[in-house]
Formats: sequence, C-alpha cells, structure tokens
Amino acid sequence: MKLKEEIKSSGLKLTRHRQEIFRLLKESRQPVTAEQIYATLRERNISINLSTVYRILDSLSGSELISKINIGEDKKNHYEYNCMAHRHYLVCLCCNNIFSVGDCPLSDYEKQVAKQTDFVITGHKLNLYGYCSNCKDKAGQCH
Repeated sequence: MKLKEEIKSSGLKLTRHRQEIFRLLKESRQPVTAEQIYATLRERNISINLSTVYRILDSLSGSELISKINIGEDKKNHYEYNCMAHRHYLVCLCCNNIFSVGDCPLSDYEKQVAKQTDFVITGHKLNLYGYCSNCKDKAGQCH
C-alpha cells in the first residue's frame, strides 16, 4: 500500500507534515525520537514546530501506523514504522542508536515457561545493551 493510502485508510487527514513524518519513519532503519525527526525535517527545509511533530506522532501511533517505544539510555520515546512484526532491540550505550533485531529468540522459551508455570503469557520485551560497531573501540570513553 502506498504512503498516502496508508494514512487515508487509517482515518487520518492527509497533510503535508503528516506525510513527511510518516515517510521519514517508513524509510528509517532504526527507531527515532521526535527531536531527530524535527531536525531532519528542518534540514530538508520543511518548516514545522516541534510541538506539531509530537502531535502528528501521537495521531500516527494512535492509528497504529507507527509504534511508540520507550527504550534507550536517554529515556525518550522512539518511533518507528509499524510493520506489524514483533521486534527486539540492540541499544548502544555510547551513541544511543537503536537497532532492531530480526528474529525473536524467546518464542520457544516463552512456551516452555508457560507450560512449566501454567501462566498465560501475552507478550514480552527484550532489549540488549552494549556498544555498536562504531563505538565498541571507544566504549570506555563514553558517557
């Protein structure tokens, strides 16, 4: 489905700013903060207020077009395109970049725990913290 149709089918009004933010999230390889989105839009000479970015992110996440996640050492919400896939994340403690991990390593373990405990498990989160390939050599110098 094309970008414009995705926004319209969610029941949201199609605006230039909403379209630009959604495009940015759809093209991003990692979750980003509202501040990063704002800075990127300003670099692209798109005039927008940070408060507008937050309002649009709220409407997009409310319509489940994007996911809002709270991970990382900076304690800020991050946003990413909702591709309807279960994800886990690698969080760099130096540069604060966040990377999605493709496969879930916990599905078998989750079934085993549910069977052993008679607990109905409805989900889980896994974030791994460390240093990305760009920061691993300077890990002692971070923060």
